[in-house]
Amino acid sequence: MQADSPSPEKNFADTGLTLPPAPQPLGVYKPYLIDGKYLYVSGHGPVQDDKSLIIGRIGDDMDIEQGKLAARQVGLTILSTIRTNLGSLDRVKRVIKVLGMVNCTSDFGRHPYVINGCSELFSTVWGPDNGIGVRSAVGMGSLPDNIPVEIEALFELV
Repeated sequence: MQADSPSPEKNFADTGLTLPPAPQPLGVYKPYLIDGKYLYVSGHGPVQDDKSLIIGRIGDDMDIEQGKLAARQVGLTILSTIRTNLGSLDRVKRVIKVLGMVNCTSDFGRHPYVINGCSELFSTVWGPDNGIGVRSAVGMGSLPDNIPVEIEALFELV
C-alpha cells in the first residue's frame, strides 16, 4: 500500500456495507491462522448481520445473482474475521489466493461468476493490484447446512 493511497479500512467504509459478526468454529478447526507473514482463513459461509446463514442451492432455489450476493456476503464474513481478530483490515497487505466452493446443481457451470461477488469486494477493499490474487472456483454437490457458497483465503500481512 502506497502512502498516498486510501487504506483498506477507508476503502471498506466507502462501500457503505456492514460486517456481520465473526463466526465461531462449529467443528474442530481454527477460523484463521497466522504463520509468519501469512494469514490463512478457513472456509467461511454467508453469515448475515443477525448471525443467520444464507441458505440455498444455486440452480435450484437460488439464481446466479443471488449466488453472487451470497459470495459477497462470505467476503464480508471473512473481513469480519480479519477485523475481529487482527484489529484492522489495514493489517493485510494483499490477497494471495481465494478458493470458492459453490453449492449448485450438476448442470450449473458459472462458478467463477458467483465467486466474483467475493473477489470484487476484495478488489474494492485492497485495490486491483493487492485485492486480486490467484483463485479457484468450483462446484460442489453440497455444502454444510446447505449454504450456497463457502470460501477460504490466504492473505499476506503487512
